[in-house]
Amino acid sequence: MASIEIANVRKDFGAVSVLKGIDLSIASGEFAVLVGPSGCGKSTLLRLIAGLDDASGGDILIDGRRVNDLPPRDRDIAMVFQSYALYPHMNVRDNMAYSLKLKRTPAARIAEAVGGAAAKLGLEALTERKPRALSGGQRQRVAMGRAIVRNPKAFLFDEPLSNLDARMREQMRFEIRKLHRDLGATSVYVTHDQIEAMTMADRIVAMNAGVIQQVGSPLELYDDPANMFVAGFIGSPAMNFLEGQAKRVGTGVKITVGGKAFCTLPLALALPDDGHVTVGIRPERIGIGADRNGTTEAIIDLVETTGAANVVHADLAGQPLKIFTTQRLQLAHGERVPLAFDAGHVCLFDRASGGRLR
Repeated sequence: MASIEIANVRKDFGAVSVLKGIDLSIASGEFAVLVGPSGCGKSTLLRLIAGLDDASGGDILIDGRRVNDLPPRDRDIAMVFQSYALYPHMNVRDNMAYSLKLKRTPAARIAEAVGGAAAKLGLEALTERKPRALSGGQRQRVAMGRAIVRNPKAFLFDEPLSNLDARMREQMRFEIRKLHRDLGATSVYVTHDQIEAMTMADRIVAMNAGVIQQVGSPLELYDDPANMFVAGFIGSPAMNFLEGQAKRVGTGVKITVGGKAFCTLPLALALPDDGHVTVGIRPERIGIGADRNGTTEAIIDLVETTGAANVVHADLAGQPLKIFTTQRLQLAHGERVPLAFDAGHVCLFDRASGGRLR
């Protein structure tokens, strides 16, 4: 295991700045997930840690050692790619053993390492097969096995589940997290899928436009987002954002949307002079029915049924609103329904900057 330190790391491609001074500490044994939309710089940062690209500035330290000038083979890390990158002419055993053979590792040690990795990953019955005879999930397990046998200081995963179907992604999330627990190795995992980030990470690093937006546990980012980007990216269905007005009332803040009462927050927040704010509320924090915090009406547009729950699309004062509920309600298009908002989970954001108002 090893810690990873990223200090003021920048990456430029010509005149384009992709990473804009990244500072990040990943503890030994931690499972850190870099998440963000395409083009945010997360895969570039992973490639810099691996040594596949050179940083334009800043320092990268693995286990306290500066590695900026070290080639990938000398950094003692293992990388699992989205494309699997298996040798098609080799069987599973030889694919997993290849890096050890290059190091002239004794045959007995290779057999022990490959056998142990195959057992952990459920590949014991597949070791004679070639990649073309494997499913996508099996190929990804072989790629992971190839990384495990090296016993590296850190594992780097670059969107390893993107090519799998939904059910296989769910299974592989479990297997990767269980493997991390069993090995205790430092892991850095890149994904654009916030579900993967929420279910797998010890800490999430939310990135956008080459800048870290927030670092914290999954529930910290979910319950206490730093800005509108994090609030909108983490969570499914995504947080609702409504244009509203906020006014101090005693020790609290009264919020209206479309001129109608929304809720009253029992906290004194720093508000803009004109009172114009963006109101954030997660779909599952909205109830259909009366509540002591005050109610307003919305007009039903569409109901999506998933079986276990419903996603209700509605119109609130001319603005779209999503409600996530496990109630099996019979709602018709155009029907007016009263809504209750959980004031304890309402977030206010500055309209101009998108920053959280506190």
